[in-house]
Formats: sequence, structure tokens, C-alpha cells
Amino acid sequence: MTIKEVEERTGLSRSNVRFYEKEKLIAPARNESNGYRDYSDNDIENIKKIAYLRTLGISIEDIRNIIFEKITLREVIQKQNDTLESQITDLNRAKFLCEKMLGAENMAYNDLQVEQYVTELEDYWNDNKPVFKLDSVSFLYIWGSFITWGIITALCLLIALLSYTKLPQEIPIQWSDGVASSLVDKKVIFAYPVVCIIIRYLIRPFIYAKVQMNNPYSEVMTEYLTNYMCFIALSVEIFSVLFIYGIVRNIIVVLFVDTVVLLGLLLKGLIKKNTKGKVLF
Repeated sequence: MTIKEVEERTGLSRSNVRFYEKEKLIAPARNESNGYRDYSDNDIENIKKIAYLRTLGISIEDIRNIIFEKITLREVIQKQNDTLESQITDLNRAKFLCEKMLGAENMAYNDLQVEQYVTELEDYWNDNKPVFKLDSVSFLYIWGSFITWGIITALCLLIALLSYTKLPQEIPIQWSDGVASSLVDKKVIFAYPVVCIIIRYLIRPFIYAKVQMNNPYSEVMTEYLTNYMCFIALSVEIFSVLFIYGIVRNIIVVLFVDTVVLLGLLLKGLIKKNTKGKVLF
């Protein structure tokens, strides 16, 4: 059957179905006559099962492991049930304290006495360590901010303006074994801030469309990756200038260090942000 028929029978959009196929959770056959996907009744049932498990908060990775029999459905459901029980306990405790505060005659920030609601303060802080982990990922938000993008773009423009008159008529844009392999007019130095603008306003929406399908932190990651790409542009611009004056010769080292540092910080931030320690991807 066609993708349209799958939509009608499952009630899901084709983007969901395509995503499950991309993640190799389903593998529809191909119609030999036209090459189109030919979904079977079994595919329909699998799509419904996958969608149902997703509504329970089961990750794509766990669903994949179930399908390929690396773990049983019961084990995954038990793990998710334990996670939900913990979340419910935390929410009920927070709800109880909120109701207790609302029961007070006067409630104002200046009059708030924490010890009035929490007897063992140290134990209470320890029980809420996941919350404080969230407060420790400020880099993730700082790096993913519009201001950071503006700073990177401004730096690209500033470097172009300051270096333009001192550059030779032609500058390298490709390098091989420490030697320039392709030269262009030096006006291209102004392309780097333009690239940052293109990344922000043209490429960023496409990144968000791809990331949001299976990521609860899609907005943060989109901003992060957008600024990371702009940072790469800034790094290449700086390298170009330094290369001309013989200060550095290998761009691979520069890009590798950029990637390792920034992806490492992103991973660290997202792990901390995931308060229950679940795998995000």
C-alpha cells in the first residue's frame, strides 16, 4: 500500500512514517514496477506499535533494541515504569509543597522561610540534585544564544575589515599539506560574515526541522549547531589570515580542535540537562 494509505490507516503523518524508516525501525518493500515503497499490513502494525511506545516515553534506541531482540519489551517497559514512578514521586512532593505554600496567609518572596517547609535542608538539596544539574549547563544556553551568533558574525566582519588592506591581492581558500591549492580575490574575506548570516536565516530552519523529530531539546541544539557552524566559519577566516603570514599551516588541526571542544561541551551539557540520566539520542 502507498504512504497515503498508511497515513489513513494509522492516523500518523508521513513524516513520522519516513522517520521510522530512516531510523530502520521499519523496512517496507519496493514495488518492482515503479520503485515506490509498498507498505504491508505488518508494516502498519509495526508503525502503530512504534508510535504507541513513543507516547509512553520510550526512546527510539530502546525501540530499535526491542525490534532487534537486544532487549525484551518487558525490560524496557519496567525501566520506563520505574522512571515514571520516580518522576511522579518528585512531582507529588513538589505539588505538596506548593499547596502548603498556597495555604499560608501571606506569601511573598521577602517573607519566604525555606526551613518552614523543609526540615532537613541538606537532605532536601541532595534529593533535588538533578534540578541543580540543570543550573550548571549555562554554557549550553550562552553558546546557543542569538547574542553569541551576533558576536561571532561581528568578529568575522571586524577581522575582514582590519585585515583587508594588508592582504595580498589573492588569498587561499583551499589548502593541501600546508600549501595553498586554490586562490581567490581578497574580497572573498568579506564572505565569512555573509556566510554567518546565511547559516542563521537560511540553514538554521532546515537544521531545526531535522532535529525536532526526535529530540526534546531541539531548539537548544539547533541554536548550538547554528552557532557552531558560524564558529567554524570564523576559525577558517582566522586561519586564512594566519596562513598567509606563515603562522599556521594545517587547517585540519584547527577544525579538529574546534569540533572536539565544542561537541564535548555540548555532550556534557545535554547529559547534565537530562535529569533522569536517560540517553537523549
